[in-house]
Amino acid sequence: MLFCIAGDLELSGKIHLLDHYKPKTGVTELSVDIVSYKQLWDSKAGSQADALIAVDGSSDESIVQSNGQFTARQVSAALDIQAGDHVLELGCGVARIGRELAPICAHWTGVDISGKMIERAGERLTHQDNVSLHRLDRSSLEMLPDNSIDKAYSIAVMCHMDKEDLYLYLEELHRVLKPAGMIFVETWNLAHPVGWKRWEYEVRNWSRSDQGVRKDVSRNQFCSPDEFELYQRQAGFEVIRSFSNSPWIQSIATLSTEADWLEQQARRIESSKTAIAYSVLFGEMFEKTIAVIYGVIHPREAIAFCNQHRGTAETDLYRPFILGLWRGNPEQWGEVE
Repeated sequence: MLFCIAGDLELSGKIHLLDHYKPKTGVTELSVDIVSYKQLWDSKAGSQADALIAVDGSSDESIVQSNGQFTARQVSAALDIQAGDHVLELGCGVARIGRELAPICAHWTGVDISGKMIERAGERLTHQDNVSLHRLDRSSLEMLPDNSIDKAYSIAVMCHMDKEDLYLYLEELHRVLKPAGMIFVETWNLAHPVGWKRWEYEVRNWSRSDQGVRKDVSRNQFCSPDEFELYQRQAGFEVIRSFSNSPWIQSIATLSTEADWLEQQARRIESSKTAIAYSVLFGEMFEKTIAVIYGVIHPREAIAFCNQHRGTAETDLYRPFILGLWRGNPEQWGEVE
């Protein structure tokens, strides 16, 4: 979720601040020519470096792979991915996660609204012969047959969707999933204090914007846990477990209604929750990083916090990101110390 920290990254270096979030610098408006998800994400994927920045906040392949591995471990634990599974990622981007999951499943399919992102994903997956990539034309998975997918997931994607599209994709996931298949989906948690703070940044940004121009088509969207579960249940899913003690709602759901199997999965998920759910430390690191991006604190304060928790997976993930922000903005914070 690092790439959702600052919204939609518009960067010219390795990692930069969003100009339209910098204090006292005005607002960068969305081009009126960009009116669809496809146009927006295509515009951000002109090169492999641009595409990596757009989905992960860094053009450094090693950082992207590290972040992908972190999230892939969460997805694998949530869905109990097995060697024989056919796995689908909705909103695959550059295959940040899929590159790490493809080697452990029978077949991985990535779909994305951006043809440019699909091209970039293909470039990063040339070493894998068990993958398929498809460009989406609308809120539909029409290229996939009914009951063809064992496990499906969507990470840091539904938080950019209008609610109508979110629900349509849930209906489509229901259609393509096998009867005992599972989905792992997530979005921003409006009911969490940090999630609310993140939403308030969107509100303040809009209050400073030219409101004669339409809102960013991929702006961050937020749900309460009850709302997010409602969409899933109305789409036909049985929610096995949701985690919402962080700025994100993470939900694991299925088509099955078989009581014993659901109880078995609930126990499995409970035993693996530390590998699935974002930790308190992850949320704290996220809040520190937001504070850096929005100019509330200097990066050295966030790095000092990392040093206090050295050796954890969370700081291993965040430290390179924060250092990248610092190195990319010496005019804002000086050279890295």
